[in-house]
Amino acid sequence: MPSFSHFLAIDWSGAKGPVQKGIALALAHAEGGPPVLVERGRGLSREDVLALLREDLPEHTLVGLDLGIALPFADCGAFFPGSSHSPNDAPELWALIDDVCSRDANLGAQAFVDHREFRPYFRDGIETGPHFGCDGAAHGRGRFRVTERAQAAMGCKPYSNFNLVGAAQVGKSSLTGMRMLHQLRGHLPVWPVDPLPREGSAVVEIYTSLAALEAGRSATRAKMRNHDELNAALASLGSPLIAGSGPIDDHSSDALLTAAWLRKVHRDPARWHPAGLSPGLARTEGWTFGAL
Repeated sequence: MPSFSHFLAIDWSGAKGPVQKGIALALAHAEGGPPVLVERGRGLSREDVLALLREDLPEHTLVGLDLGIALPFADCGAFFPGSSHSPNDAPELWALIDDVCSRDANLGAQAFVDHREFRPYFRDGIETGPHFGCDGAAHGRGRFRVTERAQAAMGCKPYSNFNLVGAAQVGKSSLTGMRMLHQLRGHLPVWPVDPLPREGSAVVEIYTSLAALEAGRSATRAKMRNHDELNAALASLGSPLIAGSGPIDDHSSDALLTAAWLRKVHRDPARWHPAGLSPGLARTEGWTFGAL
């Protein structure tokens, strides 16, 4: 595996608008020290993150993106079963989403979930599409990737990437993130869709709750909203503590903790070779780094 010198955790957001309050970036150095927030006075947009990853990323950085890098495929044998335009793998899926949403500003993805061919696969709060479930049943929690089932077995509470409603919805953030991944093609490899490079930088999918679980928190207490809670979690990972006291927003705390977690666990071979990951699954659904 490559030797990384920086660890960048990105708490992503699928919210509308030119700036997303839910985006937070934190950087940890391999040499040590507390993780630090990457801040911009006006806040960060999805385009800001894209520009950073394409143009300003430190060398040898492991980038963790808190979003789903693909949709479920293995459960039905297709991303969109029954559609003649269902892509064959994750890069084709990214390209399709970016093409359909080419007129959506701010890397938005509304055009895709409104598209008459793909809308029936999503639940958007107004209606549940007839293909929201793999068997055509318009009920339940929706479809899951193999990696999300692995997350659940570890104690997390994942949500379907076809779900677009509720405080815990991940659909919009994942779809907007897939637009960014398409626009990063040729700049950064995305593990495990792409092979892990021998050197340089790479992107992995993260789930911040996995970092919280390994820092001694439970799935119901994964969010840390004050400095004391965050520093206790950092200490459990063997990371230096951050300065400050009082409240902290959970987007920042998620990013800070996960940057420190990436630094701690990235040399563990088991993280790169989970039992459930096959070559076909890697190319279609991808995987969440740290899901075992």
